[in-house]
Amino acid sequence: MAWLILAGAIIAEITATTALKLSDGFTHKGWSLAVVAGYAAAFALLGWALKLQMEVGTAYAVWSGAGTAVIAAIGVLFLGETFSLTKIAGIALIIGGVVVLNLAGGTH
Repeated sequence: MAWLILAGAIIAEITATTALKLSDGFTHKGWSLAVVAGYAAAFALLGWALKLQMEVGTAYAVWSGAGTAVIAAIGVLFLGETFSLTKIAGIALIIGGVVVLNLAGGTH
């Protein structure tokens, strides 16, 4: 159950971060509200996953790593950002770190 809640936290964080870009410095009211709601939901769900005894290091690594990788892809696919071998290597290292933390044990 903790992993499903963490997945919800990741989706909320990705939504909020995408809305942050679209808010154009908080000048667009609707996107700005989506930022606040998304981050509030992300932190609430992350806290709930931790309450269910998920280890904080693993939860945060998965939450931030997945968010980083997906946001990088959204930036390239939908927001006109550039992609390079350096960025790909960085994302691969993030994913590798998350995998190593999970192999070390993720829940009690």
